[in-house]
Amino acid sequence: MPSLRIAKAFYSVLHPGCWRALANGVAPAIEHSGVLRSLAVDGVLDVGANRGQFALACRRCLPEVPIVAFEPIPDEARVFLKVHGRPKGIELIETALGDSNGEAVLHLSRSADSSSLLPIGKEQVKLFPDTAEAGTLTVRVQRLDDLAGHWTGRTRQLLKLDVQGFELSVLKGAKLTLASCVHVYVECSEVALYEGQALRADVQAFLEEQGFRLAGRFNPSLAEGCLVQADYLFSR
Repeated sequence: MPSLRIAKAFYSVLHPGCWRALANGVAPAIEHSGVLRSLAVDGVLDVGANRGQFALACRRCLPEVPIVAFEPIPDEARVFLKVHGRPKGIELIETALGDSNGEAVLHLSRSADSSSLLPIGKEQVKLFPDTAEAGTLTVRVQRLDDLAGHWTGRTRQLLKLDVQGFELSVLKGAKLTLASCVHVYVECSEVALYEGQALRADVQAFLEEQGFRLAGRFNPSLAEGCLVQADYLFSR
């Protein structure tokens, strides 16, 4: 949305801690600030980190909380490192996540943050024309549970997921990791935008089985008066 882009740019100009990011074309995801400030957590798992927008918002709202971020697209990961560097408290792991280890084809969108391990569907392109497929890339896929050594000892983590329809697969590979989390903040769709994706109801049912309950809905995206997708906070 143009108004949100303007607000992000204005925020970045006013805060010197964002100038390095702004110089690299990245602004903090300030639309998540209210949620982040409300949480008491000892770690953030940023799945689908893209260029570091969410991590930048975390640094503004939760400055002392360590972040482990995951991004499989090399070009986006390079920008993430330009924005954040490799400071103590922020770690970037360049991999996709799922329910098994191996390799998979990533469908690259013209808008990189809409890329997915699932084929981009017709409804996605209809509603968001700038997100059509622009190519493919073979990437490494790992289970989140197999990377738990990167957050040993943390017991009150926030798991953030923005993986374009692949949320349920990531969660199925993270059952042990979820035991270290008290919040899951996940972008979910109410209509199928990617081929074979799980919808919000499927993700919610899985998380409820793991002891989480829906705590709020944020940043809704509407089309023709109907809810298409939103960010959902699940807590326990």
